[in-house]
Amino acid sequence: MDTAALGAFIEVARAESFSLAAENLHLTQPAISKRISGLEEMLGVKLFDRVGRRIGLTEAGRALLPRARQLLLELEDMKRAVGNLTGPVTGTLKIGTSHHIGLHRLPPTLRAFSTRYRDVRLDLRFIDSEEAYEAVLSGDLELGIVTLPPVPDERLIAREIWDDPLAFVAGTEHPLARQKSVSLADLTRHAAILPSSSTFTRQIASGLFQESGLELQVSMTTNYLETIKMMASIGLGWSVLPASMADHELRILQIPGIALRRSLGVVYHPRRTLSRAAGAMLQLLLPDQEMPA
Repeated sequence: MDTAALGAFIEVARAESFSLAAENLHLTQPAISKRISGLEEMLGVKLFDRVGRRIGLTEAGRALLPRARQLLLELEDMKRAVGNLTGPVTGTLKIGTSHHIGLHRLPPTLRAFSTRYRDVRLDLRFIDSEEAYEAVLSGDLELGIVTLPPVPDERLIAREIWDDPLAFVAGTEHPLARQKSVSLADLTRHAAILPSSSTFTRQIASGLFQESGLELQVSMTTNYLETIKMMASIGLGWSVLPASMADHELRILQIPGIALRRSLGVVYHPRRTLSRAAGAMLQLLLPDQEMPA
């Protein structure tokens, strides 16, 4: 089976667009269309419904997608198992990370990696931690450098790199900022600005209130922590942010007996053979830990 055509099929299914798939694969749109047409002709089925500008998988396409992913993953795993034995560190390393980690934690590691391994092309995708987590599970990414889930997931190997204390914050003019200390109940009387409920950070914060039988008033949600910081600083609501982001525009709210934290780290699939490039990245991220063979 034509693996290039399968790769094109998977990317079109992911992007839901022939033009975006072509851009992501550094090909022309006619080349992508030709690969898909050839695959459809070989299988004798239609893989995509094309209604106007919208692209959707047919029933046959939905049946093929997990099998195509598995086949390409097994082929890639075979190449890595052989290629890891000898030779220089080369190839493409696909990593997913959040904007916050990419901006505030990763730059020194990325600088060191790109200096030491000049023959490796870094495919770095800035996406939500939860999206990166799922992409590692599906095999679309080799490593995810993410906020780790509050409840361990045995489907992936997770290693903590950074402890990230969280703080309740509000703008300096917010009513809560004038109190020497506040309670969780006090917070529920004011609007909150938090990441979406699907994020690990929101789950950590919401769990604290649920344990106390309290209900949050969430007025706005966004997964960009810098945006949350701005909205909190101008008084639109209180929030929960990494303590490292607190500055003169924000007041850390003192809540006796409450300490929130999240773990930032790296995740990878236990049943995938890591490339030499991924192993090299792990050694930079976790210099004191034993690396997988």
